[in-house]
Amino acid sequence: MSAPARERRARSRRTTEYRIGGARPHLLAYLLLGLGLVVVTSPFIWMALSSVKSEGEIRRVPPTWWPEAPTLDNFRELFQRLDFPQFFTNSALVAVAVTIGNLVFCSMLGYVLAKSDFAGKKALFRIVLGTLMIPGMVTLVPLFVLVANLGLVNTYAGLILPFLAAPFGVFLMRQFFLGIPDELIDAARVDGASELRIFARIVMPLARPALATLAILTFLGSWNNFLWPLVVATTEDKYTLPVALALYSTGQNNTDYGLLLAGAVVVVVPVLVVFLLLQRYFVQGVAMTGIK
Repeated sequence: MSAPARERRARSRRTTEYRIGGARPHLLAYLLLGLGLVVVTSPFIWMALSSVKSEGEIRRVPPTWWPEAPTLDNFRELFQRLDFPQFFTNSALVAVAVTIGNLVFCSMLGYVLAKSDFAGKKALFRIVLGTLMIPGMVTLVPLFVLVANLGLVNTYAGLILPFLAAPFGVFLMRQFFLGIPDELIDAARVDGASELRIFARIVMPLARPALATLAILTFLGSWNNFLWPLVVATTEDKYTLPVALALYSTGQNNTDYGLLLAGAVVVVVPVLVVFLLLQRYFVQGVAMTGIK
């Protein structure tokens, strides 16, 4: 056998061994990912299936997985007992306003911290990082006192204004803007573009993946926010869906789990829709901003 033939045969053997040996780690990774998927999705699947069960079947011990007699009575009761259009509108209004505010203000501050030089820049960024380490429960009472002194209790402004610029959003956008070449911005400045024009026409179109990531995370947090609307909203016309669902599904002696699970399904649907619409940009944003 000639030397070139022996070399090709040895290369083919090494390739086969590499493929066989490399299949095992991949198989193990797939098994672990599949197990993690089952663990994460099982509660949501059980929630969706239990939302069409009767109250007696939900409370059965041991619990059943598949509904024996599926029914939509829980959803009918949900829409009859709750002023659903009002509560849904409140949640949507607050979540959309908070999301838009974070996209605008966090992008502005993140761009300044990433691409501008001014006195106190490092100190300001350290303050932003410091606020990320403070639990929300610590600032709840001072924030409520501030909102009350401004006369914003039981108003949409009181539900929206405290969350228009989150420290995490500022950090996220800053990390993304650091990856934009300075030469691109300098070229626009040489051409006579103002900072506002550079930000609106050059920087923001490039930041779509990061903006999608921030939009999903902000909308999810605002839509599911329970404690702050519970404290600030004092009348039913300002209740959001999580607050209304918790108050109307809990009685003096027991909890209506069927109503609670049906409401949870309704609350989850808008979040899933937003994620499915923006998931491509979300994955890009997570990869490009270095968040693992």
